[in-house]
Amino acid sequence: MCTVVVRLTTGTSEVLALRDELTSRPFDDPGTWWPDQPDVVGGRDQVAGGSWCVTDRRTATTALVLNRPLRRVALPGAPSRGVLPLLAVAHGEDWPSHVDVTGMATFTVVLVRPGTATVWDFDGDGLARRELPEGTHMVTSGGVEDGKADRFLAAFSDVEPQDWQTLLEPPVDDRTALVVRHEGDEGAAFATVFGQRIGADGISFSRSPWEPETWEAVRTAHQ
Repeated sequence: MCTVVVRLTTGTSEVLALRDELTSRPFDDPGTWWPDQPDVVGGRDQVAGGSWCVTDRRTATTALVLNRPLRRVALPGAPSRGVLPLLAVAHGEDWPSHVDVTGMATFTVVLVRPGTATVWDFDGDGLARRELPEGTHMVTSGGVEDGKADRFLAAFSDVEPQDWQTLLEPPVDDRTALVVRHEGDEGAAFATVFGQRIGADGISFSRSPWEPETWEAVRTAHQ
């Protein structure tokens, strides 16, 4: 996950999440993939089995993880960052007590509950925690990508969450764009491969989020 937009009002939260990843890395659409957490819905990474964004429908809690560039590769034996959203929806603000982040690749975790959002940044040495106030916020992977907020946050503040998808444009090779595509060697590409919106009207997603007609509602056995 590389861009998260959060709007907080009294008792309500709205989230838009855009995932940037290697286009060759396989993943599953949102579903109830984790038997020990049957109320949790999210996309599943087929390589490591974790997720970048999950929602516990019972508690209306959403957790997301964004990769940060300070340490791109975990040290041997360290957990995958994909476990973090699952731990966060299970344990809330106490999730750091349930995992040893030492040696993990650097990350940001965003925990969103009705009307509140908490952010943890891991720089390779320790976790720094901050609370988001009411309003509309953008969280990114850091570095040059923080320029996204300067370009786009005001537009998200001015638009109702159910229309946030209309602000997404086709992918470009620009790290400060919302939707990106960077061509690599031998046909490899790093791109925006997924979009997801979580709000009062449910959960919707798209593998090409800049195309409004591709968004669809999440449907699981619980619905």
